[in-house]
Amino acid sequence: MKMTKLRTTDGGPDFASSSLPRHLVRGAVGFGGLIGAFALLPVWGPASLLLAPVGVLALRGCPMCWAIGLAQTLSRGRLQRECVDGRCELRTAGR
Repeated sequence: MKMTKLRTTDGGPDFASSSLPRHLVRGAVGFGGLIGAFALLPVWGPASLLLAPVGVLALRGCPMCWAIGLAQTLSRGRLQRECVDGRCELRTAGR
């Protein structure tokens, strides 16, 4: 099975979710899993570290990727990048 990375219209990586609530739930599960893995270490011992992969999977690899995806999810359809003669600007998309 071939894995393909999602790309934005300008060719950059796409970390956005299909909706803001879905993205926020992914963040809550991801950060909750990572924090719980270490916060519950004194209670559950090394077994609590099984929450870490759940957190990393929910965040799609890293917390920064999730944060970039949050910005992309919020701006999707609202901002448009225009490049003319090597100079790029962000503009609001016309509706």
